Amino acid sequence: MTSRIDVFRIMLEGDPGNTAVMFGLAKEYEKAGRFDEMIEVLTEYLQRDDDEGNAYGMLASAYEKAGNREAARRAYARGIEVAAAHGHPSMAEDYRMTLETEFED
Repeated sequence: MTSRIDVFRIMLEGDPGNTAVMFGLAKEYEKAGRFDEMIEVLTEYLQRDDDEGNAYGMLASAYEKAGNREAARRAYARGIEVAAAHGHPSMAEDYRMTLETEFED
């Protein structure tokens, strides 16, 4: 039986620039706990798509779970900027609170 990850990968092979498929693949990697692959796909996604902030939170979480807190901090900070620019103040505030409570030095 073909896994959902395999389906998304096949779809992406047929249309490598399809950001919706990239995002779906990243979500499947998240569900499977495959955070390094999730980071790779989200990084590519963010280079191609004008995300409104959600992917930055996903990326930050993946970095955190992969043990890279500094990269997670940077992703949250960028997510704050992007979410605010796209009119998502509650998302920006959620990321800001995460930085203040979980990334205090």
